[in-house]
Amino acid sequence: MLTRKAEDYLEAILNITEDKGYVRIKDIATTLNIKPPSVIEMVKKLDNKAFVEYRKYDGIKLTQKGRDIALVIKDRHENIKAFLEIIRVPEKIADQDACVMEHELHSITTKQIKNLVNFVKTSPSSSKWLWQFEKFCIDGTHVYENKNIK
Repeated sequence: MLTRKAEDYLEAILNITEDKGYVRIKDIATTLNIKPPSVIEMVKKLDNKAFVEYRKYDGIKLTQKGRDIALVIKDRHENIKAFLEIIRVPEKIADQDACVMEHELHSITTKQIKNLVNFVKTSPSSSKWLWQFEKFCIDGTHVYENKNIK
């Protein structure tokens, strides 16, 4: 079982790898807003548990085991963020909240959030009810066939 902090590191390493192609201690420190000595300490722990390969001058690489976990965390994060944006949480707040929620929610809950996000994104009539929801968030009214009902 990994700590929330360790999961954050694995997700950050995955994201940096996808963005830059390589990961250094400095990259993780900047991404997570943590001092480099703390990053080195955690990376060494992740290396000892075979989640990453860390070589002082070669950088950090996810092992397959670490990559598998990082992909799950990233998928959770993206789906929770998308869900929060669907319910009109501003993007920056949705991203911050997704960082917290991705570690705390039960796997069944995250699966259902993913299902809802996929349903909304693929539903041909979702834009209508999303617009109705947005209107409700603004002024508390329901809109049915061009009629406003409070």
